[in-house]
Amino acid sequence: MNTAELLIRCLENEGVEYIFGLPGEENMQILQALKHSSIQFITTRHEQGAAFMADVYGRLTGKAGVCLSTLGPGATNLMTGVADANLDRAPLVAITGQVSTDQMHIESHQYLDLVAMFAPVTKWNTQIVRPSNTPEIVRKAFKLAQTEKPGAVHIDLPENIADMPAEGVPLRRDDKQQTFASFKSIQQAAVALSQASRPLILVGNGAIRNDASEAITHFAHQLQIPVTNTFMGKGVIDYADPLSLWTFGLSQRDYISCAIDQSDLVIAIGYDLIEYSPKRWNPDGKIPILHIGLTPAEIDSSYIPAVEVVGNISDSLNEILRRVSRPTYEHNQFASLRDQIRADYEQYTDDYSFPIKPQKLLYDLRQALDPNDIMLSDVGAHKMWIARHYHCSRPNTCLISNGFASMGIAIPGAIAAKLVNPGQSVVAVTGDGGFMMNCQELETARRIGTAFVTIIFNDGGYGLIEWKQQSHYGESAFIKFNNPDFVKFAESMGLKGYRIETAEDFVPILKEALAQSVPTVIDCPVDYRENLLFTQRTSELSCPLPDA
Repeated sequence: MNTAELLIRCLENEGVEYIFGLPGEENMQILQALKHSSIQFITTRHEQGAAFMADVYGRLTGKAGVCLSTLGPGATNLMTGVADANLDRAPLVAITGQVSTDQMHIESHQYLDLVAMFAPVTKWNTQIVRPSNTPEIVRKAFKLAQTEKPGAVHIDLPENIADMPAEGVPLRRDDKQQTFASFKSIQQAAVALSQASRPLILVGNGAIRNDASEAITHFAHQLQIPVTNTFMGKGVIDYADPLSLWTFGLSQRDYISCAIDQSDLVIAIGYDLIEYSPKRWNPDGKIPILHIGLTPAEIDSSYIPAVEVVGNISDSLNEILRRVSRPTYEHNQFASLRDQIRADYEQYTDDYSFPIKPQKLLYDLRQALDPNDIMLSDVGAHKMWIARHYHCSRPNTCLISNGFASMGIAIPGAIAAKLVNPGQSVVAVTGDGGFMMNCQELETARRIGTAFVTIIFNDGGYGLIEWKQQSHYGESAFIKFNNPDFVKFAESMGLKGYRIETAEDFVPILKEALAQSVPTVIDCPVDYRENLLFTQRTSELSCPLPDA
């Protein structure tokens, strides 16, 4: 047995199902070992796509996704997806090939110090220099990747070490230990809640990772406290729930900003500062905060909690609930605000103008998909509209890259989502800019049999940047480009391609696309004049008076 074979045995021991990556000269030993493994190697068309697949796999399963590259340019290509997983708190293990150790002290073909290079984008990374250390390194990598806050780790394997004889066995996996909050913090939280008159719950992605949806919904209902979520916290509470104030986190002020302003206690549950900076919603630090999460609060001048409850979220909420002396808050608090939010959302129901308004497109998409179906958002102007207008009933049914916010994630991510949830419909929503960054992975999807729908918001440019430029300068520059014929592009890969010609076309075409056994692409012209109109409307937003 050589080191590469021992590495694969350790990965099998960790329960790895898939490795996403590209073959290379310096990872040949690993690929040879995989030929005799239960792990399925998925050959991708670009290392960035491989890392995004591992990223989304980790986010959906809670188990580290694994990606593989060779050295040099293969490793640098991998880095964007690794960084995305790290900042979006998705467990991921990246493995790179490397030159032999006897070449590292001199100038060598394609040699880079990958341990130094990956250090800023990982929780931990190392190089295997002794074959016997492989089991310890793999076990540590997976434990760190999957421990709160989860993220990316990196293992570098030099070519000569991979081929060396190795002795050893995989280490026993230790179970995750539950941590529980202190009695003192629970009691302090109960007192803070009892003294508040207009509390508001803000939930983030940590609540999803801790499977706290049911406990949060119960907590909110028992005390009649409204709930808003970050982009990555969608679905923690059903959007149809009367206590749901939908999504918070746009750069512009929105209706939810009014609720924050009027609150006298923000109960931040599983909230991560990277999801939406507290300087945007608590700039002077005057709003009292109750922090409930698996890890202590990050240091920030706008986020200094009055109370921190650190431990299992569901247990913490149940224990706080038992001690709150106030039985319930005003049943109708923020009721008029909820009415405004819903009215704004529903006003596009019968809008059949063309090109299609993004609000209408997302309204129809929501009606067409089941509650358990999965939608992945790429990054661009459409992401802002998805955050505001696509709502969820279940956690992890709308995946948005928001910590690193990398374009090109949707299509590779949809492949991973379909592998994890083969019985559910999966839709990737992307702009035409993001589509062209990783559209080659549609060939991967076709080859491995993962059928999902890609919807392209087509505006012929980098719409989000144009939106920002127009808002700041009143003009835009360097954002326009030409697109290929997306229908013919899809057909050239053996996929189904559709083009939307009228607003009435969208729903029937979407339903037909969802029924296909191959990946499909829908080219949909979108009216991004709505971007600046939205900015104008939010600038004129006035908050309703608190409900009596």
